[in-house]
Amino acid sequence: MKNRLGQKVDFPVDQEKIHQLNSFKTEQGEAFPKLGILVLTYNTENQIQSTLSRIPEQLHDLVEEIFLFDNCSQDNTLEKVSSFLEGSIWKDKVKVFQNPKNMGYGGNQKAGYNYALKRGIDYTVMLHGDGQYAPEYLPDMFLPIFTDKKHVVYGSRMLNKRRALEGGMPLYKWIGNTVLTTFENIILGTRMTEFHSGYRMYGSDILRKIPFNENTNDWHFDTQIIIQ
Repeated sequence: MKNRLGQKVDFPVDQEKIHQLNSFKTEQGEAFPKLGILVLTYNTENQIQSTLSRIPEQLHDLVEEIFLFDNCSQDNTLEKVSSFLEGSIWKDKVKVFQNPKNMGYGGNQKAGYNYALKRGIDYTVMLHGDGQYAPEYLPDMFLPIFTDKKHVVYGSRMLNKRRALEGGMPLYKWIGNTVLTTFENIILGTRMTEFHSGYRMYGSDILRKIPFNENTNDWHFDTQIIIQ
């Protein structure tokens, strides 16, 4: 793929992590948890097919469902999704929902998480439909569930700050992200490398315990759910 600067950037799938996930599934059998991927879309007609195509096909038998929540797009996002799914390996796994009105970034997440809870999904990774977070790293988001018993995982673009810039993060966002994360870590006593990452995994046991439906429907939802 290419970043916003038109430079080619490769995000290889870690096959060893795929192998580990398959091993855990074999070992756990029917006790293997239901893994879900929440795809958020809003006016992503130019990116959504690429994003979906980059979800590693090796996850097909590991993932229970991909549920795509469209926030009342005004373009051809849903048509692009339908076109992609025809003949796709993911056709049997993807459920598509469109909000009757734009519910905001946080509101769209609420709809997705509430669906996951109702559906009986045990762990949900949020993936942005515009591809700003690499789908190739989905195995990395799921694996800590099994290796470290994690119920919350945040994917950070800032573990390698130079890589973040090479990947296309605008300089002003890079600077703002660094400053805000430092400030928020001091206030909250945390040690996160990126406070504002939209690449997240939540266990349903955690979602049931926190009042996320009381949070804002806007972009601050991501910060509020961390504080909770």
